[in-house]
Amino acid sequence: MNKQIVHDALILTAFTLVLGLILGAVYGITKPSIDKANEETKKEAYQAVFADADSFNQKDFDSEKADAMVADAGYDDTIDDVEEAVDASGNVLGYVITVTAKDGSQGSITFSVGIKNDGTVNGYSITDISETPGLGMKAQEEEFYSQFENKKVDAFTVVKQKPASDDQIEAITGSTITSKAMANGCNAALYYFQNALGGAQ
Repeated sequence: MNKQIVHDALILTAFTLVLGLILGAVYGITKPSIDKANEETKKEAYQAVFADADSFNQKDFDSEKADAMVADAGYDDTIDDVEEAVDASGNVLGYVITVTAKDGSQGSITFSVGIKNDGTVNGYSITDISETPGLGMKAQEEEFYSQFENKKVDAFTVVKQKPASDDQIEAITGSTITSKAMANGCNAALYYFQNALGGAQ
């Protein structure tokens, strides 16, 4: 009986090792393709929120200090990346700030926010979202995201009625939580822009 148990355990161990080696090999093969796809997704997001830019230069920043800064301002978000949007002559037109909003209804939402030098928000482009289909996923639809475009405001607020000013965003019906997460993420990006990147020029 004991010999059978040892035999079965050895087979299981060998199987696990082989499976681990196979998975490791597959990961090694697919990782470059995955990384390349992720990089392309980021670049598409940058271009979507800064169509005038010729290229983007990653700006060095302290992510821990950035996160602490927006947390002190009351935002449950992280600053993941900061890119300078530059024209063909190398002039900085503004910034693309990638944030992760931690307060979505179904989890975190990662998106890039374009902000011009004068503080005008170009809009946002989502790179990762898992909200409820037909509800929170509408954050990806033009009817909602267009409300953030070409707005020069200090911060956005979410309302349930027709907006009365540029800083008001009409919530997605039945998905106020997602709407607020998007607004707060944009606000975190704006706050970081205003307090760490020199603000409006």
